[in-house]
Amino acid sequence: MSTVRAAAFGTGPLSRSAALIHTLVTVEALLLLTAAPGLAGLLLLAPDPANLPIAALCLLPLGPAVSAALYSLHHRGRDLTELHPARAFLRGWRLNAVPVLKLWAPLLAWLTVIAFTLTHFAATGLPGWWAALLAVIGTGSLLWGAHALLLTTLFTFRARDTARLAAYFLLRHPRVTLGALSLLILTAAGTALLTEALPALLAAPLLLSLLHSGRPVIAETQEEFTA
Repeated sequence: MSTVRAAAFGTGPLSRSAALIHTLVTVEALLLLTAAPGLAGLLLLAPDPANLPIAALCLLPLGPAVSAALYSLHHRGRDLTELHPARAFLRGWRLNAVPVLKLWAPLLAWLTVIAFTLTHFAATGLPGWWAALLAVIGTGSLLWGAHALLLTTLFTFRARDTARLAAYFLLRHPRVTLGALSLLILTAAGTALLTEALPALLAAPLLLSLLHSGRPVIAETQEEFTA
């Protein structure tokens, strides 16, 4: 009887819920800690379009931090006896920081160009539909980035192969892309209506949702593009 009870410890619904909450809180804290240098810089910046390049530099640490969070959530334990979120986070950061930056830095640079153009659009002399087109391109780039982060975090590909796969999956799995878009819209709306700190405060649950919605991409990559 004691053996059965010992085996059952940590596997019930309450224990699984407690394990999930513990993992989310730990991952959230570590994400904020590793991204803190850049986030602190953002807080000091004035809301001026001229500061967009500096803001992009401040966001550089966020890419590896998000990747490490995704890695930790993907490898999370399901019960109270198998909880090592901090260890998994640090391992994910160590493994993926450089590969992620190879894609994250160009993406930030591209989004900075788009944002700078939109904030100075009146000076360009372009027709209004160009602004809408740039906004669509920027949104598409963010969705591509979501796919690229998932792939870079969980698989080992060359940067150019990851970029191609991320673009391929944008249309290959429209439900996954729409799921990422819904999270993007929800985050943007919450930020606009509530507080700019909302994405940081809810980063771990949002990333868990992204990981959950991205399961078809993960499964197909494992089956079709890995040995």
